[in-house]
Amino acid sequence: MILANNKKAFFDYFIEDRFEAGIELVGSEVKSLKAGKTSIKEAFIRIINNEIFIMGMSVVPWSFGSVYNPDERRVRKLLLHKKEIQKLHEKVTQKGYTIVPLNIHLSKGYVKVEIALARGKKNYDKRESLAKKDQQRTIDRAVKENY
Repeated sequence: MILANNKKAFFDYFIEDRFEAGIELVGSEVKSLKAGKTSIKEAFIRIINNEIFIMGMSVVPWSFGSVYNPDERRVRKLLLHKKEIQKLHEKVTQKGYTIVPLNIHLSKGYVKVEIALARGKKNYDKRESLAKKDQQRTIDRAVKENY
């Protein structure tokens, strides 16, 4: 079950490789995530001291929580194997590559983040992807009318 989606990532980046990472949550953040009160549109991922963190992810404090609710935009640690982090770090050091969150979902009761190694698109690439999407929409309409 998908809790949050980052549609803009597919528009702004070419997705090269995907990984599923656990996320370190505290307090009532899980309940807030399950209620759908999160956003990863502005989120980005950094590797610091061989650990991987998601920054800019917004989790609105749970309304029935206590006064000890964590900060809405705090830095959260992602849980990946050391080899996966090293692989990502090698690629990110190359020019043009970055790590972006694609979605947050539930997997066997655990909250997971799907992250991707991505390469940035230029403006003409974005126009090209919009044109392809528009052509596909036109084709789908024509098929629907003939059907």
